[in-house]
Amino acid sequence: MAHVVSCKAEIPAKNHIPGDPPQGRNRGALGFSPGGGNGFAWGNTRSGSVPSARGSSAGRFAGHGGRFQSGEAMIKLVDLSRTVLMGGVPLTVLHPLTLEIPKGQFVAVMGPSGSGKSTLLGLMAGLDRPSSGEVRINGAALTEMNEDQLARFRGANIGFVFQSYHLIPTLTAKENVQVPMEIMRLGAAPRRAGELLEQVGLSQRAAHYPAQLSGGEQQRVAIARAFACRPPVLLADDPTGNLDSQTGETIIALLRRMHREEGATMILVTHDPGIAKAAERIVNLLDGRIDGDRLVEPPQQKAAG
Repeated sequence: MAHVVSCKAEIPAKNHIPGDPPQGRNRGALGFSPGGGNGFAWGNTRSGSVPSARGSSAGRFAGHGGRFQSGEAMIKLVDLSRTVLMGGVPLTVLHPLTLEIPKGQFVAVMGPSGSGKSTLLGLMAGLDRPSSGEVRINGAALTEMNEDQLARFRGANIGFVFQSYHLIPTLTAKENVQVPMEIMRLGAAPRRAGELLEQVGLSQRAAHYPAQLSGGEQQRVAIARAFACRPPVLLADDPTGNLDSQTGETIIALLRRMHREEGATMILVTHDPGIAKAAERIVNLLDGRIDGDRLVEPPQQKAAG
């Protein structure tokens, strides 16, 4: 989702609002809009709804291709699809799918390159418009919002972690973490930024610029920034893709801890099965369709087995 210059012409979405600016994700590393908020950007139906894996009353999956018994849905996708024009020919990159993710769950979306993972994440974030279907985050219909409304909604409700960090090079680590809070005009931004940098183990690097930080340190700053406004939803697009395996494991462990401490619903896109196992639930995509959806056995239960 980060800085991809596309030659695809889009088929207008059925629910596109007349007079809206052109849709798409090529907004730059920091998608600030005149309306406020921060974009930090910079669709055969297979369906499932799943309870939080944390609770003792969590429901059970009724077999492959079946339906989870749902708790309170933080993210709800209904018959969501995405079709683009490639060389004048319609190409469906995401076939109609229905999916529910309950409040507080950590979900990994897996699949090979071209399976629709990043497309799905972009639709969840409102960075792209679906060709059909509906996206609801915390009860709000993103598919009914215009660009300014989406920017404000993202700033208040969605945190982003990207593969390429997208830190502002002229700002220190602490100033980078403060940016979304200042855009949202939240008070005590310096104090919150300091607390978050301490949580990710970088309190001693707060005054350093991105060029003075390692890749793993930059990603930790990006994670702190993503949680700055206490968003109920965090979206991570291959956050370990530019890191070595050991640093990647450290970043995933940090995301798990931050997810637990901050209580956000987290969606992680990855092609790595080892990374996906850190989640509570794994949704597999193949050729733009859901190819599997399962809860992950908690680590303590694995050890007991």
